[in-house]
Amino acid sequence: MLIDWFTVVAQLLNFLILVWLLKRFLYQPVLDAIDAREHRIAKELAQADATRNAAQAEQTHFREQQAALDAQREALLATATAEADAEGKRLIEAARQRATELEAHQTQRLATQATALRQALAERTQHEVFAVCRKALGDLADAGLESRMVATFVRRLQAARATDEAALLAGFKTSVAPLVVRSAFALSDADRAAVQAALKDDLGIAQAPQFEIASDRVAGIEIASAGQALGWSIADYLDALQASVTELLAAPAPPAGEAKPSIKLKVPTDAG
Repeated sequence: MLIDWFTVVAQLLNFLILVWLLKRFLYQPVLDAIDAREHRIAKELAQADATRNAAQAEQTHFREQQAALDAQREALLATATAEADAEGKRLIEAARQRATELEAHQTQRLATQATALRQALAERTQHEVFAVCRKALGDLADAGLESRMVATFVRRLQAARATDEAALLAGFKTSVAPLVVRSAFALSDADRAAVQAALKDDLGIAQAPQFEIASDRVAGIEIASAGQALGWSIADYLDALQASVTELLAAPAPPAGEAKPSIKLKVPTDAG
């Protein structure tokens, strides 16, 4: 069989032209369309991935913010709870201290009132007792008792030269003012002579004294000049005792379990 090379070449050329035409007008647009579609799909997928990543990032950020808000809320709640507990404890403690202070103040006020009441009662009792004693001694005093007290007073004058009263006696000796001898009752001539002798012979006071009656004195006698006085009477003992009792009452109460201080009576002593 003979091969027609012209026909073969013509058919081969026609096939190549057909392939070129198919590629140019059919396959290439299809390929371009496929490429464009694939490119669009890839772009859309990329955008979807970006959107998904952004959404995930936003979701993560939102969760982080939610967690931070939850933590902040828990912290604020814990702080508020702690502050409320502390404030409640402070208020309770302040109320307890206030109640303690009020109780202590009330106790102190009642104790002060009780002390003042006891003090007033003791002072009133003291005043009444000494008033009764003065009246009783004044009723019992008489001229005979006054004479015996003159003798005691003379002995005290003789002993006064060696005591702190020596300066007072020296003042009587040099004083130009009248020297006055006061007694509760009128002194007898013998008693006046005894006083004058004691002043002149024992103390060197040459001035003759003036004798006066002092009805407010309780069985006693004193000499006075220029506002200075030296004397002795039962009233001196009462005054000293009353001063000691007043001092004792004014002293603070001793602690529980300690003995109460005794009264120390400071009165003029009898030199004879």
